[in-house]
Amino acid sequence: MVTEQMAERKNPSSHDPALEANLIARVLQGEKEVFYELIRAYEKSVYLTAFSVLQNSGDAEEVSQEAILKAFRHLADFRGESRFGTWLVKIALNEARMHLRKQHRHMWESMECQNQEDESDYLPEEFGDWREIPSEALERKEIRDLLSNAVAALPEIYREVIALRDIRQMSVAETAEVLGVRKQVVKTRLLRARLRLRDMVAPFTTSRGLFSRNPFRRGTNPWF
Repeated sequence: MVTEQMAERKNPSSHDPALEANLIARVLQGEKEVFYELIRAYEKSVYLTAFSVLQNSGDAEEVSQEAILKAFRHLADFRGESRFGTWLVKIALNEARMHLRKQHRHMWESMECQNQEDESDYLPEEFGDWREIPSEALERKEIRDLLSNAVAALPEIYREVIALRDIRQMSVAETAEVLGVRKQVVKTRLLRARLRLRDMVAPFTTSRGLFSRNPFRRGTNPWF
């Protein structure tokens, strides 16, 4: 999963706003079969967004289908004030959150708890800075599993921001729009998510020489 996500970063799909606007207009004019062409480039983004919340492939597939159907039914509501992909991913995230609420009402974190999490201080361990993970290392199942398990172990608000910013490479502004928070909140959550990931993975990776042992420097990217 993580390896596949990183591979996508090297060959990001290009999305032409003018072409998408044309496809949207055609769908709204009755060419319903064109809708698949419109959303095809975003199917994996929708699935990974849902999976970042639900941590279950079956549930993520179900929610992805629900999100795409909802986008189709409400396509006329898309005003073009944001990118179509951002609008679609936001629908997927909201659908995943609602699905989780229905499944685990007693476990659902309230917004108050999330705000407390954002305001809390996280003290990182004294591990070295990260280098980009070598491609040959990512081919090892143990490394892929380690990274996937580390992301899965993060609190939901951190899984979401990692999925949107580091895996899907959305901008800070787009991520803030999808999550419904301020841009500074996105930056804060992302930093803390990266630090937590570093602390979870570093004891394993540094012992195998996958990352450097240089002191962690403010302003560097410890994830990618």
